[in-house]
Amino acid sequence: MKRKKDRNSGSRKSFQYRGTKCLNCQQPLDISDVYCPYCSQLNSNKQLSAKDFFGEFLNSIVVFDSRLRNTLKDLLFRPGIITRNYVKGQRLKYANPFRFFLSVSIIYFLLNSLIQVFQPNTEIDQLNLNGSSSDIITLDSLRQNFPANPSKNIIVADSLKNEESKKNFESISEEALDTMSFTESYIERFSLYNKYYEKTKIKSPAVAFDSLHHQNTAFNRWVYSKNATLEKIQEKPSEFINYVISKIPFFLFFFTPFFALFFWLIYSRKKYTYIEHTIFIFHIFSFIFLAMLLFLIPDLIIGKNFLVGCLFIFIGPIYFYKALRNFYGQSRPLTLIKFVFLNTVFVIGLTLAATIFVVASAAIY
Repeated sequence: MKRKKDRNSGSRKSFQYRGTKCLNCQQPLDISDVYCPYCSQLNSNKQLSAKDFFGEFLNSIVVFDSRLRNTLKDLLFRPGIITRNYVKGQRLKYANPFRFFLSVSIIYFLLNSLIQVFQPNTEIDQLNLNGSSSDIITLDSLRQNFPANPSKNIIVADSLKNEESKKNFESISEEALDTMSFTESYIERFSLYNKYYEKTKIKSPAVAFDSLHHQNTAFNRWVYSKNATLEKIQEKPSEFINYVISKIPFFLFFFTPFFALFFWLIYSRKKYTYIEHTIFIFHIFSFIFLAMLLFLIPDLIIGKNFLVGCLFIFIGPIYFYKALRNFYGQSRPLTLIKFVFLNTVFVIGLTLAATIFVVASAAIY
């Protein structure tokens, strides 16, 4: 009776629509196969109706939600268990660790940026008028004489400043810089260009190099242009901070393999692979960004970063300790020792890596 009802049913799973070959991968099938064992597509040759189309759409959401639900539940409330299950082979139950980490971190920064846009801007831009009234008149005159070409205005203004700077600035020759090591030469060159820029405020590298008798090479232009970058950062530090913060997910993504090396060393007896340690770290970072995402709106309502502060001071360390204990399964004293060691390595390593990261960000800003 059940077979007869199913045979007359309009469902795409009905026997009357089943075939002996998968329409997706051409895998041979039995009439009893509801799904293809090779590619998991439904064994049905029924023409797609609107009801079937939206049914598959809703089903795909439910399936995605089940993986997302399992990931969120175990990640938030079962520290280390999600990694243990994933490593043991429960892959389809959870979202991919690398993809989930990037997704939740990018969503956090996008939402945070969106909130910043709609928040009232309390910063007041202040003008630093260091020049005299005659300087202002001179610049206004230049704008009137060369209104159609701003870049030419800068060069003309820089040339006027250059005439004054040639008499009052001590330069270091290219030959003297070439006798130094690369690091020492770069530091001296940047220091020289920075002092010259601060003294003259000349923006055109070509005009500056003419005064300093330096070659107008691509490297020299890049070094000199960093003065304008530093000035931009000093004038609008919030923009640079937002620029650096937006790159944090990618920074952590590349920092994780370095951090995983220490897990691989101190847990070498556990026979976990290097990639499995890496997955554990990505789950930890995912928890942090997920918690920050959940605390974003409540902290906005409160008006302070109270919950985020609690996350980094109390919740985060407790979560990390429990995750170590649940995943690696060692005793409490041994886990505590390794917890302290790994936190120390993390702070030192993150500080060094973050310094390099900020400098690199300033170099390309």
